[in-house]
Amino acid sequence: MHLEKPSRAGIEIGAMLPPILIVLHQETSTPGRIGHSLRQRGYALDLRRPRLGDPLPDTMAGHAGAIMFGGPMSANDTTDFIRREIDWLAVPLKERKPFLGICLGAQMFAHHLGSRVYRHPDGHAEVGYYPIRPTEIGRTVCDPWPEQVYQWHREGFDLPLGADLLAEGDSFPVQAFRYGGAAFALQFHPDVTHAMMCRWTTRGHERMLLPNAKPRGAHFADRLAGRLPQSLAGKAGDAAAAARLDRVINHGFIFVVPAKAGI
Repeated sequence: MHLEKPSRAGIEIGAMLPPILIVLHQETSTPGRIGHSLRQRGYALDLRRPRLGDPLPDTMAGHAGAIMFGGPMSANDTTDFIRREIDWLAVPLKERKPFLGICLGAQMFAHHLGSRVYRHPDGHAEVGYYPIRPTEIGRTVCDPWPEQVYQWHREGFDLPLGADLLAEGDSFPVQAFRYGGAAFALQFHPDVTHAMMCRWTTRGHERMLLPNAKPRGAHFADRLAGRLPQSLAGKAGDAAAAARLDRVINHGFIFVVPAKAGI
């Protein structure tokens, strides 16, 4: 476990916001752009890695919300920490605390809600930039949505019973959903940074050989071709993109959806 303090200057200790619980799945994993955004807005980050033995809290009373990030595992794995994480999702749901699942985190959330997590029947993966389409309900949550988002997965999930579909895709139709008003799931990666892209496309180079995956060069070509927030092009665009980056989910909890693509 590790508590990262907010990075915004001038925050009084007495006025500190409750921390955000950050669930990561590898030793080198980081919350990326989402972590930076939350720290800038005054949230401390409580980093937990259950795979490495960190416990998850019995209650969310001491946290403003929780974000469960991605990883190379499957929500269908029978390993103890995967089962514990999926079962633990009952805690934020019961307490109606804001929750965001990203990629594997979204798949684990869908699994918890009783939905199928599956591989594409033709073996397709989404590795690189792919288009998504917001639904009418999705536009009420966030407008505008990205046209292209960064993906790194070969499993998808069905829409859980009672959930609102927020965005659709081609190979994997369910790209984002909302459940119960305070819980959200994103199949794509708004958290990814340039450094993370470099690391993933190097260490996970075999993923780019999967059917429908983009070659490594296309990842960075798409990034430079205007399929990313202007913030990546320079500081002038950063302020405008950052203003659209965060959307309030509930009770001041922020989740990150970039203006034009997965960051």
